Amino acid sequence: MAKNKFNKSWLQDHLQDPYVKMAQKEGYRARAVYKLSEIDEQDHLIKAGMTVVDLGSAPGSWSQYARNRLTELGKNNPQIESGKPDGTIIAIDILPMEEIADVSFIQGDFREDEGLQALEALLPANSGGKVDLVLSDMAPNLSGVGVADAARMAFLAEIALDFSLVHLKPEGALLIKCFNGSGYSQIVESFKKVFKTVASRKPKASRARSSEIFLLGRNLKLPK
Repeated sequence: MAKNKFNKSWLQDHLQDPYVKMAQKEGYRARAVYKLSEIDEQDHLIKAGMTVVDLGSAPGSWSQYARNRLTELGKNNPQIESGKPDGTIIAIDILPMEEIADVSFIQGDFREDEGLQALEALLPANSGGKVDLVLSDMAPNLSGVGVADAARMAFLAEIALDFSLVHLKPEGALLIKCFNGSGYSQIVESFKKVFKTVASRKPKASRARSSEIFLLGRNLKLPK
């Protein structure tokens, strides 16, 4: 009974959520798009000509935003075909994702050779095999057991960081989702070892009662 009551309450809140309504109106697949858009407006993450990789991309709202932002920027470049993005967006997820115009999607695991090779094959020829921006809205299936959930979150942060170490340009950036709780300070420390600039972001679209927080690392620390 309590579980049903909780599910109904969550559903009611979800349906009344202004960001859910806005996403439906604007054709986005999830309200999460507004978290990225707020951070992008503050930090100017997405710029013309960029190569953007979206890790754990399904259902695709972050890829949709990246595509729309690069398309808007493409209007300023006469060499870009009308309605096309000035840049490259590559999305990868082990889950299926419906097609998004101008987004290259790989259903696979970027930790495994097959998925990684498919991703690398889609990088622009002039990129040197490097990307400008890595996005990760990945989150584990939560068990409610704090220590276990923190470990799962730390693992997702670690694999996004490992990918970025290999594939980011020196001036590149990584944005990931975290939970502000057990294990979070260790993730921040890991970022500080890799990036010159590290900042946390809690966009308005992130529910106040949620411990969700986003971590942004910019400009790789080059090996000494």
